[in-house]
Amino acid sequence: MTRHDGRIGALAAVDPSAADLVDRMVDLAIRGLPPGYVGGEFVFTRRGGQGPDGRWTAVPEGRSVRYSAIVALGVAPLPGDAQRAALAGDTVHDLVGRLVKGLPSVTNLGDAALIAWAAAETGHGDLPRALDRLAELERAARTGDPVHTVEAAWALAALAAAHRVTGGTPDVDRWLSHARDRLLGGLGDDRLYRHVIGPASWYRAHVGCFADQVYPLQALARLHAAVGDTTALRAAGRVAEGICAAQGPEGQWWWHYDARTGGVVEGYPVYSVHQLSMGPMALLDLADAGGTAYLKEIALGLHWMTSRPEVGDELIVEELDLTWRKAARDDPKKIVRGARAVATAINQGARLGVLDRIYPPMTVDRECRPYELGWLLYAWMSSLPRDVR
Repeated sequence: MTRHDGRIGALAAVDPSAADLVDRMVDLAIRGLPPGYVGGEFVFTRRGGQGPDGRWTAVPEGRSVRYSAIVALGVAPLPGDAQRAALAGDTVHDLVGRLVKGLPSVTNLGDAALIAWAAAETGHGDLPRALDRLAELERAARTGDPVHTVEAAWALAALAAAHRVTGGTPDVDRWLSHARDRLLGGLGDDRLYRHVIGPASWYRAHVGCFADQVYPLQALARLHAAVGDTTALRAAGRVAEGICAAQGPEGQWWWHYDARTGGVVEGYPVYSVHQLSMGPMALLDLADAGGTAYLKEIALGLHWMTSRPEVGDELIVEELDLTWRKAARDDPKKIVRGARAVATAINQGARLGVLDRIYPPMTVDRECRPYELGWLLYAWMSSLPRDVR
């Protein structure tokens, strides 16, 4: 499968070898999704196991509505034959229909938002049902309750997509305005986003992870593309500038940030999905919406997947059609990130550098979750239409 246009084509004009890697990874994702598709939904993970002969396998475990919805978004831009290849004979319409049918039992705002977003992106006839459930969960929340930044971002992305599909209805636009104000308010005067919008524990209230940056960046860019919200575009640009300024010398998209300053609290783990999918997805959406195109930073992040200065093991596993999840410290109790969160809460910029020597990043997490392949397809095979020019 060779692709010379769209997002991969734009990348090829800047860095042909990075574009070749993406082309290879798109094919791997399509092949790698069916082993995690069981009974019409996706598993939570495929966990690596090594046999006596030294060969690795990846065993499916659990189920995940959230990951199923993300894969639906990722598969939606594919042509019908590729959809069926990725979904073991199903189409994305089949998958979204099952997700909407299960919405009465979905109680997490983020999961409901992802399903509504997928229904909007696919033009599914059950979009009104999905939006109704999203509105029910929004109404059930009490004013002032903390909301996870990622879930708030997904709600805005879903409603921006619904606005584009419906042309705007009073209900959609009312909730769109609510989601927009909540997400912009969560950024406030900070450099980057915190993990929670609202009250949080003192020792980590200032911390936001990479996901807390890319999903709001993406949602705000999509809002601008849908309705011409320049305030949202400026906020998205501010976050993009912040994560790109903090990017590691080998292209690492670091994990935990001090939202007040944009500084890195703790860099590890470095996740494959951030390098291949989530970082590019958000930055490419920003470019499509009329913001800065960070193609060099995207390319540098992609090259980390093949250079991996921290670990010697390959993270791209062609024989299993997956990527191993992350390069991490041998720190199962998460001592480093906890200690650094406390230290930076007390003293901005504190590093506790001795922890880098005690817990070097030398461990590979051998599992692959379906959303990692879903976002990869969404990042590279979709594009963001601009309804407002």
